[in-house]
Amino acid sequence: MSWTTAATVRDQVQRLWDRGELLRPLVRGEPFEPRRLVLKGPTATELASRYEAVREWIAGLQQIAHVRIEWRVVNTRAMANQRLPETIWVDTLDDAHAIAGKRREVERFRAMLEATAVAEPALVAFLLERPLRAIDLAEAWPRLLTVVAWVKAHPRPNIYLRQVDLPGVHTKFIEQHATSLFELLDRVLDPSAVLETTRTFARRYGFRNKPGHVRFRSLDPCLTLLQGVDAPDLWLDAASFSQLRLPIEHVFITENEVNFLVLPTAVRSIAVFGEGYGWEALGQAEWLQRCRVHYWGDIDTHGFAILDQLRSRLPHVASFLMDRATLQAHASLLVEEPRPIAHDLPRLTPAEAALYEDLRGGRMQGRGRLEQERIGFEWVETEFRRCFAPACAKPQSAMFA
Repeated sequence: MSWTTAATVRDQVQRLWDRGELLRPLVRGEPFEPRRLVLKGPTATELASRYEAVREWIAGLQQIAHVRIEWRVVNTRAMANQRLPETIWVDTLDDAHAIAGKRREVERFRAMLEATAVAEPALVAFLLERPLRAIDLAEAWPRLLTVVAWVKAHPRPNIYLRQVDLPGVHTKFIEQHATSLFELLDRVLDPSAVLETTRTFARRYGFRNKPGHVRFRSLDPCLTLLQGVDAPDLWLDAASFSQLRLPIEHVFITENEVNFLVLPTAVRSIAVFGEGYGWEALGQAEWLQRCRVHYWGDIDTHGFAILDQLRSRLPHVASFLMDRATLQAHASLLVEEPRPIAHDLPRLTPAEAALYEDLRGGRMQGRGRLEQERIGFEWVETEFRRCFAPACAKPQSAMFA
């Protein structure tokens, strides 16, 4: 039976709540316009044939609290001068809140609205636009306002988040609520205090980032990185790596740790251990622009996406072992890529782009991933020797400043 019941009345009011229509009038200070709800009742045939069911339906409607029913009188053979519900209304905002069962949430919202109007009036617009999101933040809201006020008073502070010292606000709170703080801070800060080109919280609002690190090793035994240590596996912070002063011609970036450790020797070359997306640490090393940089990642959609991203910082990067010949030579080792991407990658070469199109289009026999560790090492060594000169025979002295 599709007749309106107490449950369907609640559902209609709940939809108003879900759209924020029962909270925005509180922000605007506007009177609530009575809402006419959808009322579905018995047809003329049902009035005649289901007399007892109609009486029970009417009695049920009369039990619904916080609504107003308008009636009409009908005359049928079965019912003479019978009153039937014609329309059903919610007259007040309080009635709507009660029907939806949201009185506690409304009280929280009123308190948030009052506090925000005093502490940071610019954020009242956030409560208006995203009232339900605001209620989700009710418990954290006072501390969020405290953080917003502090950042507003200390634009681009150039300190670590750990150094922000506010009562009841710890570093993890800011990190845990970074997404919400993005929405709030962008509304109140002067544009000069926001680095809009990044969504990294610390960088966007002028905090100091923990230094990135670069892991690398020499592929040339004649390059002395540490006196008395052969082929050391080194970690440097990004700033120190940017100051390297070595006679390097080739930089080889690989995503697999074992490959990083066992790459063959090559003259005036180093290997860098990549870590997927994100190349900020390498981006600080301007001397890389003068080197031939080679990237070796998985042959899958993400591998090409990482290559594309790397080229946004180092446009001259060449891919290595990410070609169709390598893929076909290891066809039996292909696996399915669990979550392939499908967006365009504008920085690929024509050959790379053609292979990427086949991968994202699912044209690789239902499987589209060759992990770099599945490539036979003899194949790796052969290609490496073909592309790179062997290591020098005469030791060189090379230190970094």
